[in-house]
Amino acid sequence: FKGIYHGKQCHSADLPSVLARAWAAGVDRIIVTGGSLKESREALEIAETDGRLFCTVGVHPTRCGEFEESGDPEGHFQALLALAKEGIEKGKVVAVGECGLDYDRLQFCPSDIQKKYFEKQFELAEAVKLPMFLHMRAAGEDFSEIVSQNLYRFPGGVTHSFTGTAEERDKLLSIENMFIGINGCSLKTKENLEIVGGIPAERMMIETDSPYCDIKNTHAGIQFVKSIWPSKKKEKYEPGLTVKGRNEPCLVRQVLEVVAGCKGIADIEGLSKTLYHNTCR
Repeated sequence: FKGIYHGKQCHSADLPSVLARAWAAGVDRIIVTGGSLKESREALEIAETDGRLFCTVGVHPTRCGEFEESGDPEGHFQALLALAKEGIEKGKVVAVGECGLDYDRLQFCPSDIQKKYFEKQFELAEAVKLPMFLHMRAAGEDFSEIVSQNLYRFPGGVTHSFTGTAEERDKLLSIENMFIGINGCSLKTKENLEIVGGIPAERMMIETDSPYCDIKNTHAGIQFVKSIWPSKKKEKYEPGLTVKGRNEPCLVRQVLEVVAGCKGIADIEGLSKTLYHNTCR
């Protein structure tokens, strides 16, 4: 939301107007995701600008190399812990994450390093007694095993941006206090929609994962989308309009509409209350 795309400045930073659109669309609160120590610091800074913004502290699986690249893995962990404690005191940090396993992108971080520092972040959750914001991509078996071994260390969490199989869904649902997070990436194919349809609303959360994971016209879920925001390409940016291909928080409404559609739920406001309550809890 700084107007930079693949290193190229296309328009000025526009976070204030993105947030204004979100609040106008009925978004009540937003969790800003941290994916590295540096990013978690930035997420906390952003969260401090508005009472409706909160954040996470943690290291994404593809960035777990930063622990050892720092030259002092334990020092790096202690810095995360200190940041989490600072953010909790400020009433801003609400989860440990985004952490987990991503075997689709091993070019960024090998699986052994991912597993080592995924385990380590349960120590962080245990120390600060926060739920976990989790990432699982093409790593269902190892992910479930590590989570199951560490259940006693954290009070619950959400496996976000879920794109797994029906079997992986059921395995997650068998873990007490585990929720499944749904966004545009979860709603691409007919099979995705069937799998999401089988997640009880009481165990689900929705998100945008913006600026990624928007619902595209080629996705199966698009048939259920009712709310549309006018957009322009980034090169023809106009304040007040969304940017084509860049996801943003107001569009969580579309995720809600697709989830309601694939579950055959007519009471969309009732569903939204359930999902919101799950997230706040």
